[in-house]
Amino acid sequence: MIPEHIPVMVSEVLEYLQPQPGQVIIDGTVGLGGHAKNICSRLGSSGQLIGFDRDAETLRCCHANLQAFDGVTLVHNSYDSIPEELRQRNLSSIDGVLLDLGLSSYQLDQRNRGFSFQEEGRLDMRFDTSRGQSAADILRTTDEHTLRNWLFTFGEERHSGKIARQIKRAPSMETVQDLKEAIRKSTPPAFRQKSFARVFQALRIVVNQELEHLDRFLIDCISFVKPTGRVVIISYHSLEDRRVKHTFREYRQQGLVNVLTRKPQVASQDEIQGNPRARSAKLRAAEVTA
Repeated sequence: MIPEHIPVMVSEVLEYLQPQPGQVIIDGTVGLGGHAKNICSRLGSSGQLIGFDRDAETLRCCHANLQAFDGVTLVHNSYDSIPEELRQRNLSSIDGVLLDLGLSSYQLDQRNRGFSFQEEGRLDMRFDTSRGQSAADILRTTDEHTLRNWLFTFGEERHSGKIARQIKRAPSMETVQDLKEAIRKSTPPAFRQKSFARVFQALRIVVNQELEHLDRFLIDCISFVKPTGRVVIISYHSLEDRRVKHTFREYRQQGLVNVLTRKPQVASQDEIQGNPRARSAKLRAAEVTA
């Protein structure tokens, strides 16, 4: 059975992205194709959707989920490579771009990936398992001071020093259970689940260089989106949302975009009840003017 993904804030994405027949739209984090299906239904047979993802296994599933639609191209690469990919396709600009920066339940549920502290398995955490260092590799080779700074900066974890010390003292740091045990020894039980979540988030950000990829995209995005084209970004934690907010504000002050969301759009209570991962989603959108 081909896994599918429940996309967050679909109506809001379509409202702000405004895909039209014949347009070229990029889904920079296409995943299993949840948002892409809805976008393709608006583009029609004359439109084109280009989907990017760093996860090869997810892309294979996405291809099956989108096979009913014409004009779909899937690219195994990060969304910050969009300018290069467009040059290779002789496309100077596009009509809109979407980023959904969250993990899918499919990725979280894969035991061999190490994304979730609720699943046992190897500490990998890479979106693209064909390149880069795994979380286990990084924990083994990184000094305690750097680890502490990562956990505090990217996870906002108050026990970052104690956890980093336990990680470096642990006899093995190869599995999800190894990491959880280091966290368990360093944190009070009352809020330990939150510490698990914060530490796993911080390491995933480091392993995949998520903020660096987002920064590069934000620098380039208005250069390849046509005037009146839209940039729509869904983030799930403050480190990402602040970057998007401040960049859109700077572009607005330079007269390069109209910011369409004075405040971030959030999911409705009805959606959150049906899809709890939508609880932390924040959507911001801008229209390119020049």
